[in-house]
Amino acid sequence: MAPHLWRHPGTFDDVLSLADVDRALTGTGLRRPAFRLVRDGDAIPPGRYTRSARTGRSQIDDLIDPGRVLDLFADGATIVLQGLQRWWEPAARFCRDLELALGHPLQANAYLTPPGAAGLAPHHDTHDVFVLQVAGTKHWVVREPMLDIPLPRHVSDHGAAAARPVLFEADLAEGDALYLPRGVVHSATAQEGVSLHLTLGVLATTTHDVLRAVLDAAADDVAFRRSLPPGWPYDDDLAGRAVKGIVADLVDWLGRLDPATVAAALRDRFVANRTPVLDGQLHEVLALGTVADATVVRRRAATILHLARDGDALRLTLGDREVVLPAPLEPAVRRLTDGAPHRVGDLADLLDGPSRLVLARRLIREGALRTGGPAGDG
Repeated sequence: MAPHLWRHPGTFDDVLSLADVDRALTGTGLRRPAFRLVRDGDAIPPGRYTRSARTGRSQIDDLIDPGRVLDLFADGATIVLQGLQRWWEPAARFCRDLELALGHPLQANAYLTPPGAAGLAPHHDTHDVFVLQVAGTKHWVVREPMLDIPLPRHVSDHGAAAARPVLFEADLAEGDALYLPRGVVHSATAQEGVSLHLTLGVLATTTHDVLRAVLDAAADDVAFRRSLPPGWPYDDDLAGRAVKGIVADLVDWLGRLDPATVAAALRDRFVANRTPVLDGQLHEVLALGTVADATVVRRRAATILHLARDGDALRLTLGDREVVLPAPLEPAVRRLTDGAPHRVGDLADLLDGPSRLVLARRLIREGALRTGGPAGDG
């Protein structure tokens, strides 16, 4: 994969805007680590822009102090909003849509840089990055990688990174996007006006992650839980024989390993960390008693779920929760969660009246479905 620049005349205001950042900084009571401040690539001590406060009987010491934050910003500090996919709903939805398309987790950070401030020092990331220019302009220098597709252990060396040959330079304006594969060295330099950009980090599952999952599975075999023989650090022959025996056992075990079990473990880890985006859920819970055959329901947008039969049970994994249902409900659950709108009464060919109402209400309460929208064909 190679870096790529898209010129786009639109905006990303539906994901984040300057007005959104203003509200987040001044009216939402942010706490660290949802935000931090840096200047010239160095972190500013949190004590300079946070304050203590009391909530009930609890004392908190990491609450944002908007006045200090904006003073430091005016003096040249960059404000970084971190993990937006966890607490800013538009970013959560945007990231979830990309996760559904890519099958890899995403994280979203925003960088608000004041006019004339220095940007990021040359470095590489250990994940793919999409840079979305939200407001203002930013100058980027993209250089050849020091290491192809690095892993998190491959820490960037700023001095060596700055010495890499330049691939291209570009000014990103509002609506532009830049793709940076992991390992590609890049830096952002000063601009005349204020700049706000989003970075979407693709935390891809790698072949190294697969190997780690295989080793985790090996721990279920008693042969790989035994201790090395006494005295092995002081006897090279003894240590060599022990390691050779372990490797031989591993080769034999790998020949018997079912790759599907490893793939399933990786999939379950991905699904279990993609919690539903529950906007409007309070209303849905309060209105459960009004759900009837005429109610239209559909799978929640930006929701990742997984259905699996387990004997007489049907397991529905929804991010942070697992819903266990009777296995005969599988056809009805699959229909309701297929993404199309359905009237609850359209399940009449599968379930009786009370049963389909109980199922629909349960799936709404768990965050798999929401009400509303045009009726489907059933």
